[in-house]
Amino acid sequence: DNSLELLGEANRLKNIRNNDSFVIAALLGHNVKKYAPTLFGYGADKVVAFDSPMLEVYRSDLYGEALAGIVRAYHPEIVLVGATALGSELAPTVAAKLRTGLAAHCTALKILDNGQFTQVVPAFGGKVLGDIYIPNHRPQIASIKAGITKKLDYAPKDGIVEDFSCELKGFDRMKVTKVEKETETCKSLNEADCIVVGGFGIGSKEEWSKLEELAGLLGGANGCTRPVLDAGWVSNEKAMIGTSGVAVRPKAYLGIGVSGAAHHTCGIKDSGLIISINKDENAPIFACSDYKVVADYKKIVPALIEELKARKG
Repeated sequence: DNSLELLGEANRLKNIRNNDSFVIAALLGHNVKKYAPTLFGYGADKVVAFDSPMLEVYRSDLYGEALAGIVRAYHPEIVLVGATALGSELAPTVAAKLRTGLAAHCTALKILDNGQFTQVVPAFGGKVLGDIYIPNHRPQIASIKAGITKKLDYAPKDGIVEDFSCELKGFDRMKVTKVEKETETCKSLNEADCIVVGGFGIGSKEEWSKLEELAGLLGGANGCTRPVLDAGWVSNEKAMIGTSGVAVRPKAYLGIGVSGAAHHTCGIKDSGLIISINKDENAPIFACSDYKVVADYKKIVPALIEELKARKG
């Protein structure tokens, strides 16, 4: 989804520029051309495919050489990379190879009236938003987390797939010895209509099971703030919401023990209904909440769980 969202954002920027701009999707891997129709349907004008057995498994050295090779051949002004675990390594690798600038973990992209491409990046825990410019070097590279931008509605269309290859040297001292795929044990935050989010105010890892039970009864997913992940109460990094995690757009967000620091709330600003439970009446989270419950969650959550169980028969 992150890649498809970037295609949507690239089309938005293309329309603002209102010139001969077009959107290229760089497709790296082995036996990956089957994904080209999906990329065209979500906004790519052209797909450049680097299909090689050497790219079957991600390695930053090989993927960095491959993507840098595509950029050198096609001379784009702007390169967008998903700020996933892999993309956050790949983007600076390519920027270094090309000796150009990179703004990482952008929360917004803009084209100014003078045509200047502007990358908006949070700093100081999200309290400050800085405008980043790359005036003299090309391409201008930006990485963006999932959920920040929106993908287009799928519309099947034909397009040109161009094959590309260049020499891949890599580092001799690196090799892949084993691949283990992580099993998804919970619903994705970007797929859930309801998200139950726990903050540091939960108090301990032992209390976290109550939030998981509540999310299950609501047919939703569990999210967390960064302090919760840092404390080890949650092991799934994909559950973290905010500038260093993901941005979400659920129909309903239920925050429990969440203080409401700016680097978290910037990730929930597009939520439909925001409900917050916090015993601190001055908690910042209340400033962006539709419903505010000033109480100890330990009195509220168990009662809510029992009510939901009763309603489910």
